[in-house]
Amino acid sequence: MIPNAPEFFQSWPGVNGAMKARAPEISKAFGQFFQGLMKEGALSVKQKELIALGIGVAVRCEPCIYLHVEKSLHAGATPAEIMEAAGVAVMMGGGPVSTYAPVVAAALDHFEKPPQAPPVDAAAGGGAQP
Repeated sequence: MIPNAPEFFQSWPGVNGAMKARAPEISKAFGQFFQGLMKEGALSVKQKELIALGIGVAVRCEPCIYLHVEKSLHAGATPAEIMEAAGVAVMMGGGPVSTYAPVVAAALDHFEKPPQAPPVDAAAGGGAQP
């Protein structure tokens, strides 16, 4: 497994959209369940997202890892908190789970790096203007 966060985030909308087209009831039911639980309560949204991330690592769910790293960041978690949550999951799951900690790091790298513009093809007239 080679973590590839940019590829995941590029392909996920299409992959998830195809599932929604075939079985909209799954998405609708899960969406309501998710929204009902992942809001402020006795635990903050940030705490819930870090728990969800840890579980995603522990059960070796690569899409869960990518999505909950993103949601953890949006909820205010720091990269250090995210990696610590992944570490707790590794401690609970042992060696096989440790192979998924690099996915967490790749997801963080994806969000910490500025987007790169595609290369300009000078032959196609995309060169510098005089």
